[in-house]
Amino acid sequence: MSTAALAAGVSELAGRRLPQDVLQASVNSILNVVGTSIGASDRDAVDVVLRTAHEHGADGVSPVPGRTERVDLLSAALATGLAAHLDDFDDTHLATVVHPAAASFSAGLGLVESHESSGLRFVESVAIGIEAQLRVAVAMTPWHYDQGWHITGTVGSIGAAVTAGVLTDLDENQMLHAIAIASSLSLGHREGFGTMVKPFHPGKAAGNGLLAASLAKRGFTGATDALEGARGYFSVLSPEVDLSGLTDEWGTRWELFDNTFKPYPCGIVSHPAMEAAEGLHGRLDGTTPVAVRIHCHPLVVELTGNPDPHTGLAAKFSTIHGVTAGLIAGSVGIDQYEDEWVTAEDATAMRAITTLVADDEVARDEATVEVDLDDGRTIDQRVEHARGSLARPMSGDELDAKVEALIDRTLPGRAPAVIAATRDLPKADSCHAFLAEISPEAT
Repeated sequence: MSTAALAAGVSELAGRRLPQDVLQASVNSILNVVGTSIGASDRDAVDVVLRTAHEHGADGVSPVPGRTERVDLLSAALATGLAAHLDDFDDTHLATVVHPAAASFSAGLGLVESHESSGLRFVESVAIGIEAQLRVAVAMTPWHYDQGWHITGTVGSIGAAVTAGVLTDLDENQMLHAIAIASSLSLGHREGFGTMVKPFHPGKAAGNGLLAASLAKRGFTGATDALEGARGYFSVLSPEVDLSGLTDEWGTRWELFDNTFKPYPCGIVSHPAMEAAEGLHGRLDGTTPVAVRIHCHPLVVELTGNPDPHTGLAAKFSTIHGVTAGLIAGSVGIDQYEDEWVTAEDATAMRAITTLVADDEVARDEATVEVDLDDGRTIDQRVEHARGSLARPMSGDELDAKVEALIDRTLPGRAPAVIAATRDLPKADSCHAFLAEISPEAT
């Protein structure tokens, strides 16, 4: 029974201390999502969600990182999860393309104060929630995503329910029902990519998972075979499923260790080509490109093949735009995904001469960019393994630098304290200092 086995595994982990390397991996995931959520906290989409919540009477005490407002638990989870994924700069489990921390972190954040959680317990709850959703995602990969589901949204509610359930001390039976309820609250299809709907998915998953755990705590029930039943989660959401790894080596083998962090705020399959384009920028020597060819894995065409985006959100799914930004700017960041940058004349002209050349022999984290110049020369650059991939993961210092740059966009000067408070969570008796630092009122 998959649902029962997963609930039993989660409860077993919740009852013991997690290894130090697991805690470190969880802290890194939390730190990354703290940066992305604070960095995007002033965006229009977050404003709309919070304004709508207030209009419907959702006042409360739960924080939203980087914001002064306090709202109810569910609205805070939604707004935080949306902000965390809005710039497409959050963590990525490469095998499944799940961005797991947004839902688990956002579901747990509002609970840590009301439940007097230690920093260690928060870190453990996020780790277990991420692991649960990744195990479910692996079971449905690649079939589920290929059907058009946005896997971050569909597995996120389960990860969020597990994180919230660990923090609120659900017993094994309650955890089973929390997972069952959450599995009925999955949402998200890929047609929403390039719009505000995409980051809405992990935000809503965070709120749905939190709701599922809260209901289960009070005796609300779901189907005990919700995942594996004939008309259950797996049967409905994926044409093929491999359950062999759902709970195998549970607690000894961690999908969490394969979670990676992005160096660019866009779809991860674009990254090797963008890195190559950045390298070519310094070799243009005053010449003008007349043609650009991007040799890439076929998945690039499927996932980020938009040749001419007209908004920053749409540009995040355009490898051609990412390469254009690298060639023009030399360094690609959030600024190159602002609407004004995307629609500028030079960017539009460069995209018009750029093409994708799909090749099955090219690895997913590899790309070569060729540029024909107006002086008759052709220059090229190959990236064998992109920065941020499993072969070239971000170092701790690189992750801190990324988070600092993100936080400085909305809370100037506060990044060092936020980073320190986040990295200190496993040693903290409470989360009060952490919560204070991610709030604008902190001094």
